[in-house]
Amino acid sequence: MDSVSADKVVELVQAYALPLLWAVIIFIVGRIAARIVAGLTAKMMAKSKIDETLIKFTKSLVYIALMILVILAALGKLGIETTSFAAILAAAGLAIGLSLQGTLSNFAAGVMLILFRPFKVGDFVEAGGVSGIIEEILIFSTKMRSGDNKQIIVPNGQIIGGTIVNYSAKDTRRVDLVIGVGYGDDLKLVRTVLEDILKNEERILPDPAPTIGVLELGSSSVNFAVRPWVKSGDYWPVLFDLQENIKLRFDAEGISIPFPQQDVHLYKEESAS
Repeated sequence: MDSVSADKVVELVQAYALPLLWAVIIFIVGRIAARIVAGLTAKMMAKSKIDETLIKFTKSLVYIALMILVILAALGKLGIETTSFAAILAAAGLAIGLSLQGTLSNFAAGVMLILFRPFKVGDFVEAGGVSGIIEEILIFSTKMRSGDNKQIIVPNGQIIGGTIVNYSAKDTRRVDLVIGVGYGDDLKLVRTVLEDILKNEERILPDPAPTIGVLELGSSSVNFAVRPWVKSGDYWPVLFDLQENIKLRFDAEGISIPFPQQDVHLYKEESAS
């Protein structure tokens, strides 16, 4: 190889290979650094006892922002004019944004969920047409876990655009039961039995006091409203146990619980002779 060819190889290496190598190094190192910085940000926020929901959301935003800077730096090392690229990126972003309006609305909804915080990680909520425990609030969607341990991913826009019911927001909840008895039963005995059942249930809170009263005179039963207060975590166990205990005590006391019945009458049609 003559000296002229060698010089050309050196020029090509300096012109293309070295910038490409540096661009790759910048991307790899920058990506590692972005992960480290995002992780450190999350740790610092955790030490400050900031809500886990906000920590995860901020960590994702920091990582994405740093990766954009890393990509621009790598492109700049390749000799690409980053200002022009930023303009092209902005124009492309506008076009993409118009075609992905739903995605952008999900992002905006995610920001609103973080700012207004209608729920946090670990809350049991009903939102976006589904119910479950909040596991993670992401930029575009929210991860939930159903009662039978299925993962549900709901778009943030669907959540923020509908009604949100947070069952974990309050420390206490009221158990609402409607208990029907027969018209021939002794209502005073029914009330006494219900009061005794609630009194013997240790998980029922004394304040506010439970409510027991005749709710309505139904078509086939006298319906009692039974409304004790419990801690939110005890809601379902108390609900199940109360219904079972009421049925057992009513059977023991001879109190009837009406149920729908239907009489079927059959008629034999005489055939014409």
